[in-house]
Order: sequence, then C-alpha cells, then structure tokens
Amino acid sequence: MQNNTRHFAAIGVLVVIFTFVVYWILDLVLLFPPAASVQAVPIDTLIQGHLWLIAFLFSLVVVVMVYVLFLFRRREGDEGEGQYFHGNTTLEILWTVLPMIVVIAFGYWSTVILNDISRRPDNEVIVNAEGYQWGWNFSLPNSDTVTQELVLPVDTPIRMDMTSKDVLHNFWVPEFRVKQDIVPGRTTYLRFTPTIEGEYTLICSELCGLNHTGMVATVRVVSRAEFATFWNQDVQTASSK
Repeated sequence: MQNNTRHFAAIGVLVVIFTFVVYWILDLVLLFPPAASVQAVPIDTLIQGHLWLIAFLFSLVVVVMVYVLFLFRRREGDEGEGQYFHGNTTLEILWTVLPMIVVIAFGYWSTVILNDISRRPDNEVIVNAEGYQWGWNFSLPNSDTVTQELVLPVDTPIRMDMTSKDVLHNFWVPEFRVKQDIVPGRTTYLRFTPTIEGEYTLICSELCGLNHTGMVATVRVVSRAEFATFWNQDVQTASSK
C-alpha cells in the first residue's frame, strides 16, 4: 500500500510538471493573431481552457504509460508472472463520471459564450456582404454604393447581413475570431465589435472552388467619422432582428 501511494504521488507530480510544459509548448507554437474585437476575449479564454485540458490529458496518458513501462518492466532473469488483479470499481466509476462532468462543464461554458457573443446589442451598424466565386461585395442598407473593401467603424457593434451568389462561402477575419457560413438562397448574420483601428484581411474559410485561396478582401477599421465619410452617408443602425 505504501509503494502504491509513492507511485501515485510520483505520477501526480510528473503529470503536473508535464502539463505546464505541454501547455507552454502549445502556447508557443499556436501563435494567435492579435485580438481585435470584443468577442475575441471570451473566445480566446475558451480556447486557452481547451489547451489546458489537452495538455493535462496528454500528460496524464504519456506519463502513466512511460512510468509503468520503465518502472515495471521485466527485469533480467525474472520469469515469474505479474500480480493479477480483477478490476477496480472505484477507478471505473471515476474515469466514467469525471470525463462526463468535464464535457458537460465545457459544453455549458461554450453555450454561455456563444449566447453572449451572438446577443443583439443596441444601435448596431448593418453592413451587407455578398460572397461570390471568388470575391466580395459590400454595401450599406438603402445605399447604391458597392465596394470590394470592407470599411467598419471602431468600437461600434456590427451586424453583417451576408448572402451568396453561388456556392457556400465563409466570412472570417482571424483577428475578430468569429466566423459564419454564407449560404446560397438565404441571409446569415454575424455580430462583432471591432476594437482596434487598422487593416485586416477577410478570408473565405469554406472550400468554394478552384480559386478559394484567392477569395480575400481588405478590411479597414476606422473612426466613425471616417466610416461615414467613406460611405458618404450617415451611419445607419439596426432596429431589431
């Protein structure tokens, strides 16, 4: 019993150490682009939570496997049979119940974040987006102006009303974190609030044909005054949807 406690303690310490090491490696390798929207903060937090869980589960499996293979390997000259034991009810209950609790907890966390980032704020600005093979058209409601450059006001809730001319596309600006499919024959919506002025790249992240990788557009986040000047009209806000 004392030996078992010693082994469990050693494995526990090694799992904790390797969890931090694996998380550090993942965080180093997975270079996130700058967070440039209000919605990016909770999404990044959720991703970090998943990375910690991945690091822990990977460390748990690898540490136990290597520890057992190294410490309990057959020694030279040992021809005896290993100690036999039949099941462990407590352990079987734990490795069934604990993962279920973790899955439910992450599911609840994800649902709360999804509801939060998709909630309709007051005075959101509507921008129309039309995807086609292989480009983008942008306009404001009740405006004849159409441009291939997406210009947005900073620190202002945006609602993208998106349609497709032909096939399935996807609206994704990595710095904003949020993304949404654009489906032929219907209008889909995406909400976000840009927080940093600058120039970004809009990417279609849904395979849509031979020139899919070339379906990009420039996104500029500017002041509200510059936004109104660019579109040559007052900023229009949504009523309800």
